[in-house]
Amino acid sequence: MLDLDAYLERIGLDGRPSLAQVHRAHLTSIPFENLDPHQGQPVSLQLEDIERKLVTERRGGYCFEQNLLLKAALEALGAEVDMFLARVRAEPGVVRPRTHLVLRVSENGSSWHADVGFGARGILDPIPFGPGPAQEQSGFGFRVVQDGPELVLQKLAGDEWVDAYGFLPQRVPLIDVELSNWWTSTHPGSPFVTGLIVGLRHDDGTGTLLCDWSDLSLSQETPAGTSVTPLERDAIPELLATRFSLPGFALDADERLVRVAAASVALRHEPARDGGI
Repeated sequence: MLDLDAYLERIGLDGRPSLAQVHRAHLTSIPFENLDPHQGQPVSLQLEDIERKLVTERRGGYCFEQNLLLKAALEALGAEVDMFLARVRAEPGVVRPRTHLVLRVSENGSSWHADVGFGARGILDPIPFGPGPAQEQSGFGFRVVQDGPELVLQKLAGDEWVDAYGFLPQRVPLIDVELSNWWTSTHPGSPFVTGLIVGLRHDDGTGTLLCDWSDLSLSQETPAGTSVTPLERDAIPELLATRFSLPGFALDADERLVRVAAASVALRHEPARDGGI
């Protein structure tokens, strides 16, 4: 069972917060990251493992971990939560596997589309579940439209609505989520295994993304547009620590990320005492 108080402390809340408060606070407190599969480590979806990693160890995670943690918290607060598997629509005409987890939250007679697991570029706040009018959130526009049997989340980019992901409005059991997670975190062709992606949303809605799925870069998205800064790989550990609150990583001889001992991290960041080097 989730330690609700510890979770709320992790995201800066207490008491009995609303769905909207929990959603925004989670999104702006817990980074999106694939550092485990990037290091060749399968991702566990056992709640105690997710809680230890994202709450106790103050790490981040990707969509399955993020949204299952949110699901457990909202259920502890009295809501009903259903799961759906979506296909990310990154390239027109390309059919990708159903490897994104989306939630429907039902409370007080209303149903909401919730998702804290789409990195630095998804919804900030819950939106009414199903097709509906555009929703403005901190200057960003989102809407859900019907496309055949699927519901499609779209994001406004300039004057154009761009598909983010589509899903069938049919609830899925945890075993289906486990299967999608296993493929995503272990398949040699999964971009979460071959590449690096770390993101965080900020209180004003700005999204920061560190990614090497094409050229390694740090990007900052605001309602006015996106700025992109090219990077060298040796910049990654410091950026993880300073921009995403993810200390404790270094590059090995092959320039892949590895965890380093907690003691060495503490020593390396400890200010020099009088007479020290």
